[in-house]
Amino acid sequence: MHPTECLNELRETGRMRWMSPAQGWIAEAEEVVSALARDGFEECKYTETRDPHYHSRGGVWQGLNRQTGAVASAVWIVSDERPHLVFVDIDGEPLRDA
Repeated sequence: MHPTECLNELRETGRMRWMSPAQGWIAEAEEVVSALARDGFEECKYTETRDPHYHSRGGVWQGLNRQTGAVASAVWIVSDERPHLVFVDIDGEPLRDA
């Protein structure tokens, strides 16, 4: 599985960086979702959660590329105490650092 063109652009510009200990990406969830949409993934599901007691929030986004049949998922965790962490999966394969 190869990353999409727009996700590659986020990586190349440093707006999406790999965090080895967490096996995820430090990035703004909105930018990752927008990149997937620009690469042809149509939103099928979008849900956000919030926990006011812990000042954390997160969400999940899923999209379908009707041309290729590929499914993309992004799950994110946002906390006031640490950088945003995003996990990306395309067709069942986690997107990892190259």
